[in-house]
Amino acid sequence: MKDIKVLVIDDEKNILKSVKMVLSYENYPVITTNNGLEGIDLFKKTKPEIVLLDVKMPGFNGIQVLKQMKEINHLSEIIMISGHSGIKEAVEASKLGAFDFLEKPISREKLILTIRNASEKVKLLKENYSLKSITEKKYKIVGKSSLILKLKQTIKKVSKTNSTTLIMGESGTGKELIARSIHNQSTRNKNKFVQVNCAAIPEELIESELFGHEKGSFTGAYEKKIGKFENAHKGSVFLDEVGDLSLKAQAKVLRVLEEGEIQVVGSSQIKKVDVRIIAATNKNLNQEIKNGDFREDLFFRLNVVPIYSPPLRERKEDIPILIEHFLNYFLNENNYKIKLFSEDAINYFIKYNWKGNVRELRNLVERLLIMIDSELITEKDLPDYMQDIQEKLPFTFQDIKIWKDFKSKSEKYFLERKLKEFNYSIAQTSKEIQLTRSNLYKKVEVLDIIVPDDLKADEESRHFYNGEESPDSAGKGGS
Repeated sequence: MKDIKVLVIDDEKNILKSVKMVLSYENYPVITTNNGLEGIDLFKKTKPEIVLLDVKMPGFNGIQVLKQMKEINHLSEIIMISGHSGIKEAVEASKLGAFDFLEKPISREKLILTIRNASEKVKLLKENYSLKSITEKKYKIVGKSSLILKLKQTIKKVSKTNSTTLIMGESGTGKELIARSIHNQSTRNKNKFVQVNCAAIPEELIESELFGHEKGSFTGAYEKKIGKFENAHKGSVFLDEVGDLSLKAQAKVLRVLEEGEIQVVGSSQIKKVDVRIIAATNKNLNQEIKNGDFREDLFFRLNVVPIYSPPLRERKEDIPILIEHFLNYFLNENNYKIKLFSEDAINYFIKYNWKGNVRELRNLVERLLIMIDSELITEKDLPDYMQDIQEKLPFTFQDIKIWKDFKSKSEKYFLERKLKEFNYSIAQTSKEIQLTRSNLYKKVEVLDIIVPDDLKADEESRHFYNGEESPDSAGKGGS
């Protein structure tokens, strides 16, 4: 057991000598001291997995030492030993997190058995801690942009409740990360997070997957199956791509939300389940409702707390941070040779329009780590489609004969790009380009700038684009 160090603290030298001899024979590295304060210093320096600690010691006693050690490292297992086996001390030590209580004189067999049991627990704790650490890194929401900081605040608030949550956003933006973060920060985090990809399961099997089935309930049902909802009891169910659920399955999901009940396929029995539902979609569910493909009542029940997962193009300042995160993750996971991205390469990443969002970025970083041999990845190593990212003007200089035409076309092109960048908000755009709102209003009208129907502008801007009188815009001259 060379990977399990044992620290023994006891004021009796004979105890230290005999315990060290027994454990050394069992291949445990053993450190000893007869002083509580010195024991705490050794605990900090040597980081033992197991401590054998005497209750009754002069000066700093065992209970005081136990309290400090648990504050320093709660993963170490501490076994109390005493020649005055008082129930009071044993109860207090147990409440403080002691693993076991041994009486003096210590039985060799009992000592070895207790140390072995403590060693097994330490190994399990280390494995769980390591897995949790890996999982947290894998599903970490990375970024420092205002959108991501706002998203993290929303997740923190939502996590404290049991409210149903609907995450909306394009493919590859990290909707699963948001769902996992909500679960991990909630009171349900010790129970299961069960994910269901509604788009990947055939329609005829989705009910069986969600609610389970009895043996022989349909062709191919050779044995009883526990459904996702029952499996996630006391935990969370993540319905990814919920917009792809059949109307029949939607009705059953609605029943879970309203009554907390499921009905197993092939059974008349109703079962109670306690789950939190987190749903996600890249579809416009309002349009799906109009088309008759999604239940409006289910939408209202899912959309208690809506969360928007922003696309990468709306938070480009996070791209260098994401590159560094993925770089470190893949280097550690696969033991690749250390590599870096040049500043020019990162600039290309920032300029590129990521249609596949963070998922596309992650996959490209991994591909470049595998395929590029040099330690520095430059813009020359990037795919051709990334290097051809210069926007083309909608006109050529040869077509323009006079200054006035060039000025109007250039102005129109510039303002169209800036308005789009700030979601067609007059106030934000005017502030960014340092042009008064009144002048910007005039420019939009004079240059006949076309605004999309589904614009995300603020209320004042929408009044203007719709040709309505806005009380906020009247007489506005400054930005």
